[in-house]
This record gives sequence, C-alpha cells and structure tokens, in this order.
Amino acid sequence: MESGEESFVQLPCPAGPSSGSLAPRPERVRREIERCKELCRALEEDHVKLQTATGAVQQRMQELRKERERLYENFKEQKYLNREEEICLQDNILLARQMKSTLMQKHQMLNKTLEEKRQKVFRKDPEMMLLPALPEKKMAFKGLVTSKDANKLMLTPLVHYPLQGGSALITFEKAEVAQRIIEAKEHVVELSCGEELEELDQCRMRVQAAPVDILLPSALEISLAQSSRSIILSDLPSLEETLLDKLEIFFSKKRNGGGEVESKELLGNSGQVVLTFAEDRVAELLIERGRIQVPLWEQTYELKISPCMRGEVSNLQLQPFRCPRTVLLSGIPDVLSEEPMRDILEIHFQKPSRGGGEVDAVGYVPAGRRGVAVFTEDAE
Repeated sequence: MESGEESFVQLPCPAGPSSGSLAPRPERVRREIERCKELCRALEEDHVKLQTATGAVQQRMQELRKERERLYENFKEQKYLNREEEICLQDNILLARQMKSTLMQKHQMLNKTLEEKRQKVFRKDPEMMLLPALPEKKMAFKGLVTSKDANKLMLTPLVHYPLQGGSALITFEKAEVAQRIIEAKEHVVELSCGEELEELDQCRMRVQAAPVDILLPSALEISLAQSSRSIILSDLPSLEETLLDKLEIFFSKKRNGGGEVESKELLGNSGQVVLTFAEDRVAELLIERGRIQVPLWEQTYELKISPCMRGEVSNLQLQPFRCPRTVLLSGIPDVLSEEPMRDILEIHFQKPSRGGGEVDAVGYVPAGRRGVAVFTEDAE
C-alpha cells in the first residue's frame, strides 16, 4: 500500500440505511471545522482585546499608585508644616501672655511709685505740681529727629513703636492717600524687578495694610528740683573721648575748687557734660563762680558752670492717637534683601494707579528680625 494513498478498512454495514447515506458526513465535518475555525478566530480577537485592556488597566493602576504616593507625601509635608505653624503660634501666644503679665506688673509698680512721689512732692511744695493741658499733635514717622533751636525748652514726644519682622511703615505726603491704602486692606505687589528674582520673573506678594495707633501724653506733671551735688558744664571746645577723663581730673583737685567726682555724663548731642560730686558743698561753690578756666589739650578754655535741675514725672496720662499719614504693612515675605524690598514698596505705593501717592518715608524690617520706629511731631 503506497504512503500517499488513504488506507481504510471496510466493515460490514449493519442493517439500516443504505450506503449512500454516508456521503453527507464529510461535508458536515468540514462545516463543523469551519465553524470551529471562526470561533477560534473570534476567541483570538477577544484575547487580543483583553490583553490590550489589561495593559491599559495596569498602566492606569500605576498612575493612580504614583498619584496616591504623591498625595500622601504632600499630606505628610502639609501636616508637618501645620504642626510647625501651630507650635510657632503657641510659642507666640505664650510669649505674649508673659509680656502682658510683665508689663502689667511694671505698670502697677510705676503707678505706685508715681503716686508715692506725687504725694511726697505735694507735701513738700504744692506749687511744684503742675498739670498743663498738652495740645494735640500730628504724628508721622520721619526716620530722623533733629533739633532746630537748642536755646528753647520744648517738650517733643518721641514715641518708640516696635516693628515685627516682615512689616514696614510707609508715610505719605497726603493723609488721603494713606486712608485709601488702609481702606483697601490687601495689596498685591509686583516683585518682577531686581537681580535676586531672575527665575521668578513675575513673582507677586500680598501684603496687608493697617493704620498705626500710638499713645501720646495728654496730661503731664513734672516736679523739678536743683541737684545739690551736680553741675552742668557748657561751652566745651570738643567732645573727644578723653574729654570726660580730663574734666574729672581737673575738678577732682581741691585747688581748683573741686572734690571727689562720683560720676560724669555726656548729655547726648547738646555739647554739655554733667559732673556729680561725692559732697554737697562742692557743686554749690562752683555754681557761685559761674565760669572757670580749664586747661585742655595744651590750651585754656573758659567753661560755663550751671546748676543741674533734676525732673521727675509724677503723673503721666496717655491717650490713643492714629497717625493720619502713616500705614503699617504686614505679611511681607523674606524674598528680597532689605534695600531692594524697600525700593519695591516705595515704587508700588507711589503709583496713583495702585491708589498710592508721593511717599515721604519708608521703614522696613525683614522677617526674623525686630525693629523700633521713632515717631515725632509732624510739622505739617
């Protein structure tokens, strides 16, 4: 039998249909095979689609997993920042309470001391107790205090205003400009200029504007008394570092009419010196002389001797006052050094389009530091 030929065994046909009924079977088998092939192809297509969908689902799961990790990291970071901020706020609250308690204790002690001194002076000389009504003064932050006439005795309040870090004071030439800035409350300041923000070319910051309230004296009682052991020396040639020592040496000698010097003090920029002796009689005799020749640096100068008046505040009453031309800015971030930030604030708030106007003075304290602004009488 050849290999290429189909082999078969003919079996006896059982009783039933004739042999012609076997002819349709191969055709049915082929149709069944074709149907199975179609089914197999459909299954393969479904398999490919399922694999594609499975890949997409896995990719989406990876993306969601990464997003979950990122959100979790952000949550932990924000939780840490919130905790740090909460601790900082609690420390500030505790510090404020301690400062309040300390100030209240000092206030009570000062009130008690003032009352004692007032009663003491009143019993000694009732005419020394004066209560003049002080006129209301306009106050503005100038940044510099000068005295135009040293021959006049003037009472000029110098109010020290503490400034926290991240805040600034701006004084405008016109009060209505300051009022507009305060009414706006929040301002957006451009930080696009400056070499320190090259990568943040369009950076902005939000600052809050508020009025400046200070306390001014409304009534004042001062008791004056001449010191029995102190004198004031004026008409001095210079204020070199060795001047106080030379004056102490000269006035410590008995032949010069002096005595043991207990203390010496330079009176600021007045060009005068206060000498206090250990004995009462020395100052009185020198004051009677009026003037004295003193050798200083190989030359002799005639110095004027005047009595030293000691003044004590026996009663001081304060009242709140709002500075009409000055605005307090807070919430300034530490993104620039002091001078560039001061320039940016001045440029921004002098623009009329921002509601500003001509700026008279600017004071800025960077974050993490503290400063003190000095308010004096507004001449305008």
